[in-house]
Amino acid sequence: MKLRIKTQIAALALALSAGPALADINVGVVFSLTGPAASLGAETRKAIEFLPASLGGEKINYIVLDDATDPTNAVKNARKLVGEDKVDAIIGPNLITNGMAMVDVANEAKVPMLSIAPIDPAADKRTWAFRVEPTADIMVGRVVEDMKAKGVKTVGFIGFSDSWGELLLKALTQTTEAAGIKVVATERYARTDTSVTGQSLKVLSARPDAVFVGGSGTPAALPQTTLRERGYKGPIYQSHAVANREFLRLGGKNVEGARLPVAPVLVAEQLPDGHPNKAAGVAFLQQLEGKLGADSRSTFAGAAYDAGLLLENAMKEAIKSAKPGTPEFREGIRNALESTKGLVGVNGTYTLSAEDHGGYDPKAVVLIEVANGKWSLVK
Repeated sequence: MKLRIKTQIAALALALSAGPALADINVGVVFSLTGPAASLGAETRKAIEFLPASLGGEKINYIVLDDATDPTNAVKNARKLVGEDKVDAIIGPNLITNGMAMVDVANEAKVPMLSIAPIDPAADKRTWAFRVEPTADIMVGRVVEDMKAKGVKTVGFIGFSDSWGELLLKALTQTTEAAGIKVVATERYARTDTSVTGQSLKVLSARPDAVFVGGSGTPAALPQTTLRERGYKGPIYQSHAVANREFLRLGGKNVEGARLPVAPVLVAEQLPDGHPNKAAGVAFLQQLEGKLGADSRSTFAGAAYDAGLLLENAMKEAIKSAKPGTPEFREGIRNALESTKGLVGVNGTYTLSAEDHGGYDPKAVVLIEVANGKWSLVK
């Protein structure tokens, strides 16, 4: 009997000395893997397998769901992740409409969400929502700088008839006004449209010095193709949301010469040595293309990877004082994200605060153009 008691006491002491067992860390991932934005979702998903598999000896589970380019599905996915899977954080989605729809879920459940899309929720809904992508005015502003340098005085706009198109038009209007450039035509089209002939003819009739296409992914190739086929010879600019190889494949020769602002990872090797994100970008591309093949790079994969870096950095702080799977751990992640200072990623450098849940450093942005079917840094 005494021996049994001693054994039990010894076992208890050993258990106590080992400390409390931590649960797995569950991270939800919501991307558009089907539907009109599938080419973007496929790119963002690439980075997930390169994110850390553990933290402090605890396994990290990534639960990937497809929102099918639909805000309703995005909300359903978010509710499943927080309700059934008990996730500690969410990465995604990659569309603004879906991201804004998921913000309410993140706030209600008090789960930090790192949107790949550049969402900008109102202050009262910002608490648990963060973004990895730079805002549209930062990216479009870089394009307008180039327009001004080229002597462009008028510009035509043809873009999506949704929140993304509206966001880009607003950014273009504000930045061109400041640069003394006039927007002389504004046309819209749906992501699923197969023809933009009517819109293109209206833009051409305004005789703009340049045209800005406010779209994303492969659907953004349609206006440029139509404009070129109709004989437009002026410069055409695209948004940063077209930076994937499917856009190049579909657009072919018609998208040659297109200029767009991008995060630095897309052309990491071409960056000057002094660029703060060059080393991180080159290392990520070696890892990504080493496994997925040449030209598998994209800024969308870079954004998802940076979301993982931001989350990992925050979780390292949160796990010091709270157990994964608990409200305290999730709050610790949120607080640590908000306190991020100068985190160097592959897509940019981030310094967040209570007032700025994105914190993207504009100096990271570079201008590129399509040259011989490839992305080329504009010197």
